[in-house]
Amino acid sequence: MSDFADYTLDHLDVLESEAVHVFREVIGEFDRPVLLFSGGKDSVVMLHLAVKAFAPSPVPFPVLHVDTGHNFPEVITYRDETVDRLGVRLVVANVQDWIDDGRLRERPDGTRNPLQTVPLLETIVANKFDAVFGGGRRDEEKARAKERVFSLRDGFGQWDPRRQRPELWDVYNGRHRPGEHVRVFPLSNWTELDVWRYIEREEIELPWLYYSHEREVFSRDGMWLTAGDWGGPNDSEAVVNKVVRYRTVGDMSCTGAVESTATTVADVIVEVAASRLTERGATRADDRLSEAAMEDRKREGYF
Repeated sequence: MSDFADYTLDHLDVLESEAVHVFREVIGEFDRPVLLFSGGKDSVVMLHLAVKAFAPSPVPFPVLHVDTGHNFPEVITYRDETVDRLGVRLVVANVQDWIDDGRLRERPDGTRNPLQTVPLLETIVANKFDAVFGGGRRDEEKARAKERVFSLRDGFGQWDPRRQRPELWDVYNGRHRPGEHVRVFPLSNWTELDVWRYIEREEIELPWLYYSHEREVFSRDGMWLTAGDWGGPNDSEAVVNKVVRYRTVGDMSCTGAVESTATTVADVIVEVAASRLTERGATRADDRLSEAAMEDRKREGYF
């Protein structure tokens, strides 16, 4: 007789099983799902889980990227190579298109991260997406800790925490009115450390920005930012060479690097385990605007 321990799932197995269940539940309840895919580590893990959930069949929904135009070129290359390899359809909403036709206006600080909401919502409506997978995790930020796995958005794409539904015994309620949609977070119960340990176990390839490398950066508001066409640095900000890596990847204008010597997944795991700041708290300038910055943007339709 087999040992009972052979049938015991470890922590990562439990998280994987839960996420796979969420993906399959969405396919059973919704008509037109889409997965947000930026090439960042959380979206990479989500896509990896989706492949597992439906293998040997292909992933049965497209992926969507809201491209600010200020993304790291290395990450865009990784994004395109990944969807080509997996045979997944990629939908891109370019923020520059909304700026060019006057629907959006550039911000004085040069960052386009807050400008993603309108292109995201209009692309959801144009494609009639009724479920949108996001890589948000509850450990990232206070507002995201309030989310359920299935998070209802109204006809304007807005989030109201008072309309959150109970999710007892992993029973998810995907009911929504015409024009509404549901944001779905398969990684809700994961931590940053869980994500990295899963990347190690599954041998998932990531953009090399996540690992230590020498880079030209400049300091602003206590963060090391990469120079670019978005408007940095200014005349008083000196560009220096630093050995850094990125804990999260987004708009270059608001995503800071951290000094690090971690060149492997194992090295990163040691770093993350010792850290007392979440990756957003440590490296995302857009979350430092106010205590309620993320919640305000989520109410408007941001992830």
